[in-house]
Amino acid sequence: MPFLKGHGTENDFVIIPDHDGRLDLTAADVARLCDRRAGVGADGVLRVVRAAVHPEAAGRAEGAEWFMDYRNADGGVAEMCGNGLRVFARYLRHAGLVDAAEVTVVTRAGQRRARFDARDPERGPVTVTMGTARLPDGAAPSVTVAVGARDWPAHHVDMGNPHAVAFVDDLAHAGGLREAPLVRPASAYPHGTNVEFVVDRGERHVALRVHERGSGETRSCGTGACAVMVAAARRDGRDPVVDGRPVAYTVDVPGGRLEIEEGVDGTVSMTGPAVIVAEGTLAPGLLAGED
Repeated sequence: MPFLKGHGTENDFVIIPDHDGRLDLTAADVARLCDRRAGVGADGVLRVVRAAVHPEAAGRAEGAEWFMDYRNADGGVAEMCGNGLRVFARYLRHAGLVDAAEVTVVTRAGQRRARFDARDPERGPVTVTMGTARLPDGAAPSVTVAVGARDWPAHHVDMGNPHAVAFVDDLAHAGGLREAPLVRPASAYPHGTNVEFVVDRGERHVALRVHERGSGETRSCGTGACAVMVAAARRDGRDPVVDGRPVAYTVDVPGGRLEIEEGVDGTVSMTGPAVIVAEGTLAPGLLAGED
C-alpha cells in the first residue's frame, strides 16, 4: 500500500491514497500507522477518497471530487483538520489530481476551499477557507479549563470541531499536555474537545499551545488557531460581521506561524505552509498488526 508523509506547521500526517474507496481503515489500523515507534508516526491520517464513492460525502459533494477522511492518531474520526486540509490539497496538486488555482474539498464539516499561492503553487503557502465560527454562548466564557491547581475561564468556539480557548499569562502553565486538561462542565463537550492555551505577543498577534482531542499535544492545530483568532478578536472588541471590516491575526504555534483572517461575512480563512516530505510503501502486515 502506498503512503505519503506531510506536515503543516509540523502538524504531521500519514496520507493514504484510496481514490476508489476500497480500503476499510479501522481505528486500530490508524493508531498503528500513527505510532511513532511501531508505525510511520503522525498526529493523524488523511485518507484521500473520491467523494462519489464515500457514503459520508453523500449530499455534501455538490460537484466537488475529493473527500478528506480524517482520523486522529488514536483512530477516532474527526470532523475537520485545518492543517490537514492544506496538506490534503498539497497532495492533490503533488499527485497531479488538480492543476487549478484552487480546489474544493469535502469534509465531515462541509465543503472547504483551498487556494494555492499564485507565485509558487507547488511549494508556496496554501490558503484554506474554514467556514464560520460558532460561539454557542456568545462572547462570554462559560467553561473552565484546569491544569493542576490552576484554572482559567475558556471560550467555547466551534470551527466544525470543538475548542476550549483559555488566555493565560505563560504558556508553561499548560503543563506537559500529555493528558487532556480538565474541562468543566463536561456536558459542554460531550464528545471531548481540543484545548488551546493562548498568550499575547503583540497587536493582533498571539501564540498558543494545544492539546488535540485524540492526539495529545501537537505542534500545531489549524482549526485551533482559527478558534483562537476568533476568541481573541471578540475579547478585543472586534467582530467583522458587526463592524463591517475584516480582521486578521498572526498566530504562532510551536511548529511555525499561521495567518488567520475573518471576513465581513464571518468566513474564516487560514494561510500557512503545506509540505510533502516523503513517499513510500507500507510493509506487508503492518495494518494487520504483525511485527
